[in-house]
Amino acid sequence: MRLVDRYVLRQFASTLFFSVGALCVIFIVVDMLESLDAFLDHNATFGVIVTYYVSFLPQILELLFPVGMLLASLFSIGRLSTNNETTAMRSSGMSLYRLMAPLLVFGLTMSFAQLYFNGWIVPVANAEKFRIEREYLARGTGGEALYRLYFRDQPTRNVSVESYDAIARQGRIVSIETFTNELHPRLLERIEAPIMNWDTVRSAWVAPTAIRRVTIGDSLDVTTVNNAVLPFAITHDRIVRLQRNTDELTFDELWDYIETKKIGGKDTRRLEIDYYGQWAFPFANAIVLLIAVPFASVRRRGGIAVNIAAAMVVSFVYIAFSRISQAMGTDLDFPVWVVAWSSNALFFLVGLTILVRTRT
Repeated sequence: MRLVDRYVLRQFASTLFFSVGALCVIFIVVDMLESLDAFLDHNATFGVIVTYYVSFLPQILELLFPVGMLLASLFSIGRLSTNNETTAMRSSGMSLYRLMAPLLVFGLTMSFAQLYFNGWIVPVANAEKFRIEREYLARGTGGEALYRLYFRDQPTRNVSVESYDAIARQGRIVSIETFTNELHPRLLERIEAPIMNWDTVRSAWVAPTAIRRVTIGDSLDVTTVNNAVLPFAITHDRIVRLQRNTDELTFDELWDYIETKKIGGKDTRRLEIDYYGQWAFPFANAIVLLIAVPFASVRRRGGIAVNIAAAMVVSFVYIAFSRISQAMGTDLDFPVWVVAWSSNALFFLVGLTILVRTRT
């Protein structure tokens, strides 16, 4: 790596970590002013408050890191431009593209790092954060029971559970219906049970008492079965996952959550858009570089004030467009991944346009 590359990266990295750190402190202070009374009313100790904000920090970093990348791009490159250092680099034959190369590599590296961070570290921290919120801030981030669950366990089998207690691992008012086929469904069997329990040893659902109705020709055979093993393939863990906040699910768990919802006959389009959107969001780290670096490389009147305004405008427009496109995409007939990545695609094109139009 050339000396100038290390110099540019050092300027960029120092500004980045300072910006992210300052934004996190501001975010935490504002939230603390809002939540401190609730903590004190619920007799939360100093250790609990510290644990809460340590658990909250990964989620804050998830949201603010792309903003920090934008600020670092504008301020570090803007400072080089103000000091005429970019002019000197160009005079020596270094183009804007060459100046951006190490920054883009750094941005892509941070994008992949944040992808793992957002998908597998933030959810674990959120789980602890939500636990403290339930206990000390009386915020509803999950319940103990689920109601009116419906599943298509197999193409020819429907299951309904009126309520499910996750702690007791017990479902109430259960019915399981099995049909002949999907095209011409005819009821073959119906099992009804007032209670079913999850047997951890057998990894199966067991009903202390069940009524089994089987259609045989034109007749109906009705029997009572004790300790019946129910033909229901959805496990306890998958049902429990339905009551967890999606923010505390890793990417793998979130996809399984969506699949379980699908089996239950739920419309999961919005969840799928959000899932793919979470994969797309970290790459904003690299995309903002395409916009900010060419903009900041040109010396402008107003200096830092113009860069601050530009950062605020770009951040607001990106977030607003991302939310609006995802909300509208729920009702549009586009693939979910197209909707989720539309913001990144648009801003990538905007960045390329700015880069091409900027004097290199």
